[in-house]
Amino acid sequence: MRGVAGAPNLKAVSAAQMPSPQQLSRLPFGLLFGLLLANPAAAAAAMPSGAQLLLLEKALNGGAELAAVLENGTGLDVTLVELRRRALLRQFPDARWQVGPGAPLRDGSATVQLQVTGSRQEGPTRFRLEAQQQLVLSSSGSRINGQTVIREQALLRSGEVDLPVSLLIPDAVLTGQRYDLDVLIDEPLDGAIVAGGLVALTGQQVSALESPDLQLGALGGGGLFKTVQAPFTPGSQTWAVLLVHPKGLVSATKRVRVVTDKAQLNP
Repeated sequence: MRGVAGAPNLKAVSAAQMPSPQQLSRLPFGLLFGLLLANPAAAAAAMPSGAQLLLLEKALNGGAELAAVLENGTGLDVTLVELRRRALLRQFPDARWQVGPGAPLRDGSATVQLQVTGSRQEGPTRFRLEAQQQLVLSSSGSRINGQTVIREQALLRSGEVDLPVSLLIPDAVLTGQRYDLDVLIDEPLDGAIVAGGLVALTGQQVSALESPDLQLGALGGGGLFKTVQAPFTPGSQTWAVLLVHPKGLVSATKRVRVVTDKAQLNP
């Protein structure tokens, strides 16, 4: 199994570079996941109208009631959606949602791109959130009533400039498949010592927007490299990553769909 590349002693990482336990406990891994809809249930055939998507964006940004555009159904609890929206706003008071068309699927099905951006101040540190979901949504005609999640990830950064990183984690894998989780820092380290860690989130942590206990190790190879195995039943795995660099923190959350059919890997 691949592990943390070339890991030197973590004590070599300056204390000034390390986040405090309080900061780590409040890093919002999985803020986006499950925020729009309670569970990634399969969407029905009818797509929401453009007017419904505009109303959804307006409601997520507080300009209308979510109940005016969403209705309870398979995988959807409107009350829970509102509670999660408020939870994100408590951590990122300036959070803004954008809802627009996404790239069509191979079968021609239309998709929706949901983006969330926001920021917050934590002592002297300012965190910036960027998160995306690509969804297939369904409508009963009057309201949105279902979804299929195609891909989703969230990035949270600190520092004066965005540290360039590449999240090389697949969107989907087959049941039981071994696959690589690689997170690369896309610039020379130039002697800087970087710490990092990666952990799978439980369903409870994702649903409750909880932060996991994440053990950090010093990185000597410019990133995190790990090989894992998908479960033998279809569903999903959600991974949380944290990198600590002299230029700032980068945390990421990525959901990997676990499917039984190769045709589902690239819908």
